[in-house]
Amino acid sequence: MSKIIKYFKTITQIPHCSKEADKLCDFLVNFAQERGYEVEVDEVKNIYIRKGAPVLCLQAHYDMVCMGKAPNIETYEEEGWMKAKDSSLGADNGMAIAMMMQLMDEGRVLEFLLTSDEEIGLIGANAVAFDLKAAYMLNLDSEDEAEVYIGCAGGADITAFRQDSCTEGKGDCYEVAVKGLAGGHSGVDIDKNIPSAIKVLGRYLAEKGVTQLAGIYAGERRNSIPANAVAIVRSESMLENEGEVTVRKLRESPMVLGEGDKLIAFIDAFRHGVRKENRELGIPDVSINLAIINTDEQGGVTIETSARAMDADALEALTEETVSFFEKYGFESKVEDKYPAWKPDVTDFTKLVERKMKEVFGKSRLMAIHAGLECGVIAEKYPKMKFASIGPTIRFPHSTRERVKLDSVEKTFVVLDKIIQSV
Repeated sequence: MSKIIKYFKTITQIPHCSKEADKLCDFLVNFAQERGYEVEVDEVKNIYIRKGAPVLCLQAHYDMVCMGKAPNIETYEEEGWMKAKDSSLGADNGMAIAMMMQLMDEGRVLEFLLTSDEEIGLIGANAVAFDLKAAYMLNLDSEDEAEVYIGCAGGADITAFRQDSCTEGKGDCYEVAVKGLAGGHSGVDIDKNIPSAIKVLGRYLAEKGVTQLAGIYAGERRNSIPANAVAIVRSESMLENEGEVTVRKLRESPMVLGEGDKLIAFIDAFRHGVRKENRELGIPDVSINLAIINTDEQGGVTIETSARAMDADALEALTEETVSFFEKYGFESKVEDKYPAWKPDVTDFTKLVERKMKEVFGKSRLMAIHAGLECGVIAEKYPKMKFASIGPTIRFPHSTRERVKLDSVEKTFVVLDKIIQSV
């Protein structure tokens, strides 16, 4: 087992879900200081590490999306892949952190920028204000070997709330559930025909003519395709299992939402998924994820969505359309955690990275990704710096199916070493 993999396994045993990564932050600070690096930590727990007068800054985030049993992570290897038992793995972006630890062990003259809370809206990146010295930044958050990323989608989280009333219901009470779907990243997996548990549930309720909704608890994270959704409903006609929907009759007689029928209609009508393809780049151009819907005991309804687009105008149009759609169903909405697209740009640095990739993998190509990379945010803060992004092959991030290809990690580190020696 390589040292990088050992370091990664160490990281998996230190809790670092978004907003709950202080223990890993402290561990990484001590790790760097023990190896003679200067370290700064800002108010949002971004970590800036440096030695000497580096020309290259390596960048990654150290929080992870915790799904399933995470942060209790039990790793195992199968047919050349590392996986986790019943949880997300955290290879996104923990494998990059492990590579950085290996480089610190070797005493490399580099800058390292480790950002916080990337997975919940690029919070750390938006707050970065360190006096970075390097001329080049290499982000290590991409998820396909032999590819060099030079652009990414911008995004915005659009949330909504409506206060409903509660009224007496009629008929029997049922729990209607869609559980254990595949889930996935709401950006890079949004075009892979992964079913949304919320949409499956909404379609079932609409088709069965259910109008009495007592409560709904659906989705896991804003940037994850929903894997689970549960509704408590009243119905005067019998409901039964169908496809991915399981139905359980309850003895309760709960109050129902006064306008539960409108919420069911909203879910069924919401256009979740890819809205437009980018044929030039071979990726989605515009998409939106209907991520989370929850009700409270007082009749409040909260909805969270994650919108993405490859340029600012398309993102603005999607945001306005979504806000109008919420208003149509009586919701008050707000736009949160907006971040810019990183416009694809071929530079001498990206050409260098591509050459080194070809030396190791025998092939390479310049790409853009339909997800938020911190390069977009950081590039606005450091306009003279040149950027590129690489990473090992990771599949199904933000889900319990997450896996990382082990030989890809080793080869990507060789590429990284060649880049460091060449800049």
